[in-house]
Amino acid sequence: MYPLGSFVRCRCSVHFTHVRFLSVTMINAKLRNDSHSINIFDRNTKTLQRQRAALADDVNVYDYLKDEIGFRLADRVFDIKRKFKLAADIGCNRGYVSKHISPDSVDELIVCDVSQRNLDVAPVMEGIKVKKLLLDEENIEFKSNSLDLVISCLSLHWVNDLPKAFSKILDCLKEDGVFMAAVFGGDTLYELRSSLQLAELERKGGLSPHISPFTEVRDIGSLLTNAGFTMLTIDTDEIVVNYPSVFELMWDLKGMAESNAALNRSLHLNRDVQFAAAAIYQQLYGKNDPESGGATIPATFQVINMLGWKPHPKQPKPLQRGSGEVSLRDINKLDEIIKEIKTIKDDKS
Repeated sequence: MYPLGSFVRCRCSVHFTHVRFLSVTMINAKLRNDSHSINIFDRNTKTLQRQRAALADDVNVYDYLKDEIGFRLADRVFDIKRKFKLAADIGCNRGYVSKHISPDSVDELIVCDVSQRNLDVAPVMEGIKVKKLLLDEENIEFKSNSLDLVISCLSLHWVNDLPKAFSKILDCLKEDGVFMAAVFGGDTLYELRSSLQLAELERKGGLSPHISPFTEVRDIGSLLTNAGFTMLTIDTDEIVVNYPSVFELMWDLKGMAESNAALNRSLHLNRDVQFAAAAIYQQLYGKNDPESGGATIPATFQVINMLGWKPHPKQPKPLQRGSGEVSLRDINKLDEIIKEIKTIKDDKS
């Protein structure tokens, strides 16, 4: 497990659980890309937010979550037993993935971000050629068929037009190229979301969305399939971080540049609602920390990991329907069937 910095222990405790499953969804017509996209996020505000966070004196304090997710994504790149000549890290932030990419996996890496400060400090292992590029994830522009690998860590969930972004990434990849990314999923911060909603209902008699909308696991497969990717692998990680109270949680979200300031609507949260939400959060989800003996609240971060390949004639193809030799009804007899097949082959030899 990637070690977290000592600064984390004084602010919050982190618990990691890992849930993996394979999911390749059917094509969903309503998610097809069209010429009319809804701008949920204000990209100018998001850019300023990330630049401000990158210039903060205590920016290292808020790296603990993204560092862990970046390490896991880099480990997935290493799992592919291939050396990529040219790769791009889209939305590199402070190099959460790039600093773990091995020269055994990548020859040359293009690190891209909207913040020049992030590009300046993003580290890359010695032995990898580096190119730095100012790039907004909303407008991904590379030469067609130029990249062998595209990675992105916790940047694409702020993009307004994901179908367009996926199509652009597919276009810039070479045949049999790989796209790997991590985004926050729909269950992220569900505790904070429900606490804020209950607090607003109590104090104001209505509610407003104060948590940014996240992509659902089932939709990612449809979007990648519609874009043209093949051999999809989608799974989720669940990371639970314990904070002293809701105020430390919201402060850290701001430091990570993951607060809701980029939503395209007024989201003022007055003090009464904040204190009510803190009390509700503690009542519904609070627990005692066995180490310190104090009260803590958990915050869940669901991370969707995706992997897709650009089509190539030599890629494995699914067998024709009905070509299977073993029925699922006989799955309990699998050992006997294997022994029988092996015996037949031995007799023929």
